Amino acid sequence: MGVIRHPEQRVAMIIDTQNLYHSAKNLYKSKVDFGAVVDAAVQDRKLIRAVSYVVNTEGGEESAFFDALEKVGIEIKTKDLQIFYGGAKKADWDVGMAVDAIKLSKKVDAIILATGDGDFIPLVEYIKSQGCQMEVITFGRSASSGLKSVVDDFIDMDDDPKHFLIGYRPTKKSVGRKTTGRASGKQGTKTKASTKSQPNTVVGTDTDYLA
Repeated sequence: MGVIRHPEQRVAMIIDTQNLYHSAKNLYKSKVDFGAVVDAAVQDRKLIRAVSYVVNTEGGEESAFFDALEKVGIEIKTKDLQIFYGGAKKADWDVGMAVDAIKLSKKVDAIILATGDGDFIPLVEYIKSQGCQMEVITFGRSASSGLKSVVDDFIDMDDDPKHFLIGYRPTKKSVGRKTTGRASGKQGTKTKASTKSQPNTVVGTDTDYLA
């Protein structure tokens, strides 16, 4: 994969909030620092929009989570959690994210997807065919191998999980794990975060709507 980044590039970011949340929870039992994710993906380019797709619950306990996202400059798009007869729940943003990505691709030089979901492979292929650069940032261990292979650049947050997680404490197994520096998009270079997150702001709040 060869990706070109320069300061004049206009980029937009589509954040699959539930996908990142569950990956961090399952892999590291930690919460995502969404500000750090945006910063590492955008780097020194011009961020036009960063949109997080989330779900409302009846109790409204996710409001603190939404506020934390907005504090780091992330736009929120919400939909209500659907509860069907028999108790089944549905909260699927895939189509909405795909439509927004296609619309934004006409106005920017690069679209960054924060997800590991292989369902977005056709979207990536289509937007690339229209001349827009496609990038992905997510935890590589939970990402689709097919998605990794079709994007112009893949930033693996597993290379430096501490940088992207809140309250992460490495286990003995992970302490000696070699990192490649891919999180910065440059081999062997650590990403420098310019998006400042308040240390006491818990962005990855455990809420039922993300279950």
